[in-house]
Amino acid sequence: MRSRTLPAALTALVLALGLASAVPATAAPGKAEAVNAASGKSGKKVTFKKADNGSAITSYKWLTKNKRRLDVSVKSKGLGNKTRKVRLLLPKGWKFKTKKTWPVVYLLHGGGEADYKSWTRSSQIATLAAKWNAIVVMPEGANGSYTNWYNNGKGGPPEWETFHMTEVFQLMNRNMHTGTRRAILGNSSGGQGAMTYAARYPGRFKYVAAYSSLLSILSPGIPEALGMINSPRGDPKRIYGDPVDDRANWEAHDPWSLAPKLRGTGIYFSTGSGMLLPSDAGLISEYFVGMSTMDFKKRLDSLGIKYQAHIYSGGRHSWPFWKIELKRSWPKAMKAIKAKKY
Repeated sequence: MRSRTLPAALTALVLALGLASAVPATAAPGKAEAVNAASGKSGKKVTFKKADNGSAITSYKWLTKNKRRLDVSVKSKGLGNKTRKVRLLLPKGWKFKTKKTWPVVYLLHGGGEADYKSWTRSSQIATLAAKWNAIVVMPEGANGSYTNWYNNGKGGPPEWETFHMTEVFQLMNRNMHTGTRRAILGNSSGGQGAMTYAARYPGRFKYVAAYSSLLSILSPGIPEALGMINSPRGDPKRIYGDPVDDRANWEAHDPWSLAPKLRGTGIYFSTGSGMLLPSDAGLISEYFVGMSTMDFKKRLDSLGIKYQAHIYSGGRHSWPFWKIELKRSWPKAMKAIKAKKY
């Protein structure tokens, strides 16, 4: 049981995180039959296979002359037929028309102002990825909590897990030549989403890493904090439901509760201890993240599940620390998916 008592008023300070959290199950990939012709910036037509539910890549745009960075637009059924972006970093020799596949890393962004461009804008991921024969996939999350929203038990859009784990997953496999050796990483709410997805899809990912993430969303004070964080989007219970009445749905998207399903997956997580300093949202945010992460760590210990963790004193909920953690864990992820260095 997670029974610690916390000053409830302090949870309001976690609002600075924009901590969009975790996620319902979706259909497994099936046979691809439907196709979609999309135009790139140059006007060149490329024929793309659709996802099982009809979601499709509608356009693409090269961002670099060497064709190593690509944005694609996906019209998503799970998101109510809205179009969202996915950014890719591609290895040497990648082409639209090839039978070859590559190891892949799914890299998820945090909440607040973050989006699918966050990792290339705020970290060294492009430099790291350029040295390895792996594809990096960075899908839009749009502060959607990496879950199919509960919507008072009615379900329906936005279905972010459907978008990520069915639509984008199938579209990448069928059109972008992603292989079966996969890792999933993320910072803040993206790390929570990564850990949850890895547990909800056992065996899909060889490796998972979470940097400064809420890994126990039912720890004392955390449901209240998430309720306040989510309230600007309308009813804060739309995402997971009520933490008491709909506890089963919370547990279905809680890394702590899902921990047994992580057995056999390479696991890395990190957090600072932060500080209860009301004038500094970055420090107070990391305090709550650290508390949640330590609960998750104890859970893995009790289950005898192996992991690697970097728990450090101080620390702030910010990019300088996430860049360090990305650098620390990247070689481990590459080893897990058997990527080769150039």
